[in-house]
Amino acid sequence: MEAQVDRQFDSVFRPVRTGNAFEETVERILQAIKLGVVGHGDRLPAERDLAARLNVSRETLREALRSLQQAGWVQARRGRYGGTFVTYRLPAPDVGELRRAAQDLGAELEDALTLRLVLETGAAELAARRDLTEDQRTYLRQRLADADNASPDEYRQCDSRFHLAIGELTGSPSLAAGIAEARIRLNDLLNAIPMLGRNIDHASDQHRAMTRAILAGDSAAARRATEEHLEATAALLRAFLG
Repeated sequence: MEAQVDRQFDSVFRPVRTGNAFEETVERILQAIKLGVVGHGDRLPAERDLAARLNVSRETLREALRSLQQAGWVQARRGRYGGTFVTYRLPAPDVGELRRAAQDLGAELEDALTLRLVLETGAAELAARRDLTEDQRTYLRQRLADADNASPDEYRQCDSRFHLAIGELTGSPSLAAGIAEARIRLNDLLNAIPMLGRNIDHASDQHRAMTRAILAGDSAAARRATEEHLEATAALLRAFLG
């Protein structure tokens, strides 16, 4: 799985910039796990590569990984095929958890939804305007196929990867990182929405419409399809919150 998600490492494993390198390193890794960029059973990038991506010392990285291992998020394995592997599993969707997460966000909920809408519709429009390479086109199709073929347990991670992929295709690291940050603000809420078969089918149809528009270079349709998809998700979220 490591090679498949390598494109999205740049969105979440960004250089640490605050004074507390340890805490931000832990935060970056947790974000990658919660967003599904690295899911259960996946291996994190090699220590040297990850430390370079985060711009921290290998000792700081090791300390962060030790803390995450003690908390049950990752596990270190030795040997030829060793490394640090994700052991965390996303919790089952739960309306009670959804309401607790919404309460934690409070008045910031609508702000977070608005930010996501602006960033992701803009990203879809920009991706559609770009002259994408065949490799980039294949990448987006694969992310769509992963979400279409995901089991209920895997769907939320594959959905997240699909949305992050569109940010990657804009060619703007700052925009891709902004989409990842906006999604992490809503991640607990999105993960707690009960998995409804009809809703998944509807979301898949919308994902396909977004993909078709981007690959066809139709920026207006890409923006419109993305807006419809995000508004539908927001409406479902508000419905469960009562």
